Amino acid sequence: MSADERREPWTIHLGELDEKLGIRVLEQSAERVVTTMPVAGNTQSLGRLHGGASAALAEATGSWAGMIHASLRGKVCVGVDLNITHHRGARDGDIVATATPLHAGSRIATYQVVITDGEGRLLATARITNMLMDPKDH
Repeated sequence: MSADERREPWTIHLGELDEKLGIRVLEQSAERVVTTMPVAGNTQSLGRLHGGASAALAEATGSWAGMIHASLRGKVCVGVDLNITHHRGARDGDIVATATPLHAGSRIATYQVVITDGEGRLLATARITNMLMDPKDH
């Protein structure tokens, strides 16, 4: 692979929901995307981290990883499946999501997203699958 092929041509830009949730990008590459989000402001009525906020973080993180992968092939991606399992709750601090590829193909890219708390305890695991498309078809 040449130096130009290793260069990441796509940079993550936050959407409106990402900004409302307080998501920040810590690391981005075709092999790994790491993001963080505060628990404060993203809780449900019992004061715990809202599962929907965790799912939104997982989808954003995995989709960004898919978009970086797609961009290396001159394509864009769209999500076709997201599932998430919540293992434990959080009441404060920041959570961290790390997306790594399970399959990075020419038409489909699937990522595992692991969400942990500030102490590294597993909060949730997710899997997101994206379909790669030509930009003109998007």
